[in-house]
Amino acid sequence: MKIFFRNIHLYLSLAAGIVILCSCITGTILVFEKEINHKLHPERYYVTPMGQRLPLQQLVKDALKQVPKAKLASVMVYNDAERSVEIGAIIPEKKNKGDKDRNKKEAPAEKGKTGENLKDKKPKEAARANTTLFVNPYTGELLGQYSKRQTFLFTVEMLHRFLLAGKDSAGDMVVGLSTLLFLFILITGVILWWPKTRNIMRQRLKIKFDGSGKRLTHDLHIVTGFYTSLFLIVTVLTGLVMSFKWANNALYTITGSKQQKEEAKAPESKYEAGLKPLLFEQALAGIGDKITTAEFYSIRAPRDSAGTYSINILEQGKTENASDSYTIDQYSGKIIATQLFGDKSLGQRVRSYVKPVHTGSVYGLPTKILSFIICLLACIFPVTGVMMWLNRIKKKKPAKKRLVRHPHPVTA
Repeated sequence: MKIFFRNIHLYLSLAAGIVILCSCITGTILVFEKEINHKLHPERYYVTPMGQRLPLQQLVKDALKQVPKAKLASVMVYNDAERSVEIGAIIPEKKNKGDKDRNKKEAPAEKGKTGENLKDKKPKEAARANTTLFVNPYTGELLGQYSKRQTFLFTVEMLHRFLLAGKDSAGDMVVGLSTLLFLFILITGVILWWPKTRNIMRQRLKIKFDGSGKRLTHDLHIVTGFYTSLFLIVTVLTGLVMSFKWANNALYTITGSKQQKEEAKAPESKYEAGLKPLLFEQALAGIGDKITTAEFYSIRAPRDSAGTYSINILEQGKTENASDSYTIDQYSGKIIATQLFGDKSLGQRVRSYVKPVHTGSVYGLPTKILSFIICLLACIFPVTGVMMWLNRIKKKKPAKKRLVRHPHPVTA
């Protein structure tokens, strides 16, 4: 039976080894993506506290003035006194004349009356920011701009996720399938590792560094594989949930939960003639003390006269995706919809932990260090596996028969 599992382990590893190695190397780098950015560019993430902060509305307005054609998408505010305010902005890329004329026609619709037709006329570019503006909350100074798509780490992420080919591409499929194969490789590896006796188990629990080269290669593959297998299986499973729809659906089925469906009609602000939209601080007033005690909060401003303020709040000590959401009427400041993390279904809560677990950020720096070590050790497996395979091939080759020459001719 072990021969069967050994063959599966071998051939799946040969088929997906290069992609797995690529994923492990890039994953090792991406574990500390945030820390790398903060270390390389502290001038845009950190400021010196200088008394009272300027009004948020003023910060946003002054920052957008300094960036031509920039449109507001969101604002992220940290309660840490030394952190800058991050403004998500949409800076349109160069387009042809036809696209510009179309955008000019769509812009006046934001000033019109409420109605379902307003939602149909929202420009697609308003959905997500492509640039982050860093602003000093005490002086209003623009500290810098950041476009993730133009960075080396974004290239690393695209290599990790799609082999640089983009979402829903052949590269995306190859990475997803290789991840699935990696799961079977890990399972068969544990089966092959499982010893028959206690003496063999003791040998497979430690690396013999003073052994031969072949023994060291064998131990690096077998021993480190055992110690990291459980963590890697969890990492692979979370990767599958993010890669495949069937895996994501399976998560909800296992937890006995229904997936959250988008509402047919999103909550809208009640517009009345003569009313003016509230400022950021006025909209935040309805949330209460949760703003001041949170680690950070983000705001999405209304995009038209029927739009609402969307506020996400992450409490201190919570994982990055465990935030509470509030929808606020832009005229009255009333909370018209609430989505607390604790009120979500089990499946939704588990799904929110998938990415933090996969990236190692679920419990902050300790789990990031652990994830870094696991990914680094995982890079050993494809290399040592190939070395063991090559050694086995050489061992199986029959020795060539050498002709023996007699010193004197044999006579009859």
